[in-house]
Amino acid sequence: MNKSILQSDRVFLCTQFALHYRRTSRARLENNARADYVALLQLRGKLLFDIGDDSFEVEGGDAALLDPGMSISAHGRDVEYLLLTLSPSFILDRAALAGMVGAGASVSFRAQLVAQDKRLIRFARDLADELMQEEAGQEIVIGALVEQLTVHLLRHHSNVRRSEELELSRAGLVDRRIRRAIELMHAHLARDLPLEEIAAAAYLSPFHFARLFKKLTGASPHSYLGNLRVARAQSLLAETDLSISEISARVGYSSPSHFTKAFRQSTGLTPRTFRKAVVRY
Repeated sequence: MNKSILQSDRVFLCTQFALHYRRTSRARLENNARADYVALLQLRGKLLFDIGDDSFEVEGGDAALLDPGMSISAHGRDVEYLLLTLSPSFILDRAALAGMVGAGASVSFRAQLVAQDKRLIRFARDLADELMQEEAGQEIVIGALVEQLTVHLLRHHSNVRRSEELELSRAGLVDRRIRRAIELMHAHLARDLPLEEIAAAAYLSPFHFARLFKKLTGASPHSYLGNLRVARAQSLLAETDLSISEISARVGYSSPSHFTKAFRQSTGLTPRTFRKAVVRY
């Protein structure tokens, strides 16, 4: 019988992207639709994925790529991977600098599964190695590697198209019909937000709003709001010394235990373990 690998987590957060390197004997992810692009780069072992109505395996050397609005569910044993999230503004800025897009364009991944892209996995391994070290200039090296990895994704695994409906806002890349509703969610994460209030921001009835929101984002308003709360909690855990209870209240959870359960379901880590894994720079 093979021995389970030792647990290890490292997290790096900045405004435009985030990294979570994970080596664990048991992995489970339940990530609701989010505003960012996501790349899960498998370094070792096998993860079983459900993305929408599709199911597939991601083995060492493979990658799973998700556009904004896509949900992911995955589990596996004795795995090692790097989870990279990229903000839409970062993707579009790099695509523009590379001369790939103009105004009014959007970027999407060509496929959810990329098999055995050796250069992509080499970038992932270099990032994982850098995250495990504590040396001067770490943030500079990580930033440069993410820039190169992003350009590689744009060159080889992305499509660019004009978009008349999507627009870039402080809430991310969103459909203009629901922009006001998403901005309301961002602004009021700390309090209860009934569906009726969110729908009113988009000038729609709750029924029609919920249907349109699900169609455009891939998630229900409730699930999308939960993901925004977890993302804000990650920033607060990394950037402040607030207690878990205080952070729980600031992102709209009625109890720390409820918050911990939702956070662990989304990230695979408890809030306390996540905070310990954050790379300080």
